[in-house]
Amino acid sequence: MSITGKKTADAAHRGAKTVAGLPPRERLVQAASRLFYYEGVRAVGVERLISEAGVTKVTFYRHFASKDDLVVAYLLTKDAYYKEVAEPLAAGHPPAEAIDLIFEAIAEHARERGFRGSPFMNAAAEYPDATHPVRGLVTSHRDWIRTLFQELLTRLGHADAQSAAGALLMLYDGAMAAGYLDDSTAAHKTLLNAVRLIRSGG
Repeated sequence: MSITGKKTADAAHRGAKTVAGLPPRERLVQAASRLFYYEGVRAVGVERLISEAGVTKVTFYRHFASKDDLVVAYLLTKDAYYKEVAEPLAAGHPPAEAIDLIFEAIAEHARERGFRGSPFMNAAAEYPDATHPVRGLVTSHRDWIRTLFQELLTRLGHADAQSAAGALLMLYDGAMAAGYLDDSTAAHKTLLNAVRLIRSGG
């Protein structure tokens, strides 16, 4: 399965019994992960989520006080996934190599069938209130990325790790958008060239 939560038809068929056997809360989060990413948060109502997850309305509200709480749970799963990918790369490789590998992973992610951009940026676009918990989680995710890059750049001995980390974060955002809007193969080379220029202090 990709980070988006999309499955091939065969994988979905093989996993049907497994999904059906999950606890109700996990079924709701899985349904939300798929529907919110591909159709948008506002476009998917509670009734649809209940139907897709195979639970009752009472069960839904036992686990989530509102749909917004489920949106937060959905984004937390994405946040955890990105960390599971990036943090071992950061810990297991020299800093320059780690930065390149993280962006290689981003570029590969953007090539996945059904890629629709960053789930965090997509959600942020639907929640204009910067004080909303959903936006708070988006901010927290972006702060983690920025900090990760800054730590790697500091280990690398970059002269201005803070500014360079901000530039890498902008590249990260741009890579997510370009992967959806542009030809991902053409964007790949441009992305990695820009990453190497920034991390080298060029």
